[in-house]
Amino acid sequence: MNEPILQAREPACTSLQFQAVPPHRILVVDDDHGIRRLSTEALKRSGYQVDAAEDGSAAWDALHVNGYHLLITDNDMPKMSGIELLKKLRAARIHVPVIMAAGALPHDEFIRHPNLRPAATLLKPYTIGDLIRMVKKVLRAACDGIIPARMHGGCGAFADESNLYIL
Repeated sequence: MNEPILQAREPACTSLQFQAVPPHRILVVDDDHGIRRLSTEALKRSGYQVDAAEDGSAAWDALHVNGYHLLITDNDMPKMSGIELLKKLRAARIHVPVIMAAGALPHDEFIRHPNLRPAATLLKPYTIGDLIRMVKKVLRAACDGIIPARMHGGCGAFADESNLYIL
């Protein structure tokens, strides 16, 4: 509060304390418990904060409670498919990058409704390395503004009274 006013020639971040960046928050949606668990654990080991849902309906509920930087979803699931989840996201104007990781991709739906196309796709079976690389690529693109992303303030850099966060 009693900090001196910065001179124009002094970089703005010199008076701010740098803190560890909060991890990106990811929602993994898959009805296959083994894939869901394996993906969740691998992403957590890579430093991400991860929640999991067993189908599109549970994911829809989670999306209303929490903000996410990324959604990774299967398509063929009970209660609500991945494509139905994408339709609801778009209709509600919830802007979150999506990776569709599925055994079969709904190409016809993507052709009929181009706005449903996810940021990226992974065809099962894929490796954990493939998953981590794709997650990094999509999050980087979202933060660079190449694909739309917004989570309570979005990606990039922001500052509060005493901290600078660079995502």
